[in-house]
Amino acid sequence: MKKTTKDPYNELHKLSYQTSLLTGISGLIGWDQETMMPSGAACIRAEQCQALAGIIHDKKTSKTFKTALSKLIDLESGKLIVKGLKAPQIAAVKAWARDFNKEMALPKKFVEEFTKLTSQSMMIWERAKKEDAFQSFAPYLDRIISMNREKAELVGYKNHPYDALMDDYEPRITTADVETLFSGLKKTLTPMIKKIGSKKPIDDSFLFGKFAAEKQLEFGHKILDSMGYEMSKGRLDQSSHPFSSAAHPTDSRITTRIHPTSLMSNISAILHEGGHALYEMGLPIEHYGSPLGEAASFGIHESQSRFFETRIGLSKPFWTHFLPLLQKTFKGPLEKVSLDTFYKAINRVEPSLIRIEADEVTYNLHIVLRFELEKALIEGKLKVRDLPEAWNAKMKEYFGIIPESNREGCLQDIHWSMGAFGYFPSYALGNIYASHLFLGFEKDHSDWESKVANGDLHFIKEWLNSQVYSHGRQFTSKDLLEKATNRTLSSDAFNEYLLGKYKSL
Repeated sequence: MKKTTKDPYNELHKLSYQTSLLTGISGLIGWDQETMMPSGAACIRAEQCQALAGIIHDKKTSKTFKTALSKLIDLESGKLIVKGLKAPQIAAVKAWARDFNKEMALPKKFVEEFTKLTSQSMMIWERAKKEDAFQSFAPYLDRIISMNREKAELVGYKNHPYDALMDDYEPRITTADVETLFSGLKKTLTPMIKKIGSKKPIDDSFLFGKFAAEKQLEFGHKILDSMGYEMSKGRLDQSSHPFSSAAHPTDSRITTRIHPTSLMSNISAILHEGGHALYEMGLPIEHYGSPLGEAASFGIHESQSRFFETRIGLSKPFWTHFLPLLQKTFKGPLEKVSLDTFYKAINRVEPSLIRIEADEVTYNLHIVLRFELEKALIEGKLKVRDLPEAWNAKMKEYFGIIPESNREGCLQDIHWSMGAFGYFPSYALGNIYASHLFLGFEKDHSDWESKVANGDLHFIKEWLNSQVYSHGRQFTSKDLLEKATNRTLSSDAFNEYLLGKYKSL
């Protein structure tokens, strides 16, 4: 009998596929924890998460996986061993090797402990936020910061421990890169905010009132349907903090937060999380389990959510179609509002306490604030007990307002309870990436405004699928964006967009 030669790439993919199945299961119990899990199950859920994290870590660092990977690439030098791979496969192998080396740097005990801690912490954070009790969350945050410092040391870094943490979300970006970027953003945004603040405020009072939760969800479903979100492969539920969670391209779920008196809160969340979900749904199923079936980076992921939330969802063409539908859904004062009046109202610039409800101009300063606090916490220059005071001081410095409670201040975001230090810069990068990406979109679809005004959004999903979704992690963020636009990546497109739009408003 003739021996069959095994394909080393496919053998590695099969091993990785099994790990991805377990990661998907872990994501599902995380989704359940945030949406439907009874509060009394918090302790056992933390143990379940811990157990799964250990199993997944074992698989990712097993001798079997290392042997299979080593047939393709030298793990020390990064030099390819096997020949005949296509360009996407080469990129996948390099990504696998990078991930393996990082995973190997973390002991199983550390991974399990960190997972259990953050699972417990998220429940504590939720209660602390409701009760405005920062002191009950502080000990957990202190441990999370300590473990993030330890993680940075285990993984290694050249210049700053925060570099190692950001690398999980936006590979190859450094603290120095972000500091330079954010310094430029502050120089552009600060005078812009002051200039807008000197003008007569736009009346947006009709966006606030009593809006039934069931009708808000009904309207949210209409938006998702128009975007091309397939309910047969997803769900829309409610949580204390909106999020997107995907276990597979055929299972990509989102949540929203219903604000009973703020109309745009849910709409913005739906567009934002819907953008995330479309990315996950669009990843190539045939590559599930490999880097080619994963998102390029968290910055690219955020560009997809902000693309829909701001560039489309805050545009006049979008509301040319959706305002009449909104007025039918919520009768009353809203029925008398003109398109121009509504468009100006939803784009009102005003410093606010809550990041996810911030306007396009002030939004990035919220990210700058969090980045600076995170960096100080990791460096040890800021103690957890002093965080509320430091938060309020920066809110006054950047926005001229101070939260009346920690619920509206340092407890508003879930990310620190998740242990996600290094995540926040990806939000600002997402805005920059989305505007850069829009250059290519406008070039390919010069008639986008008329299509959107007619309620057609599916072509946007199709364009993003060809330019972003279908590539997985084949390209770096920078290369992916430059490929889609044929232009060197910079923040110019974002700055020009903001200045042009808000000058006219």
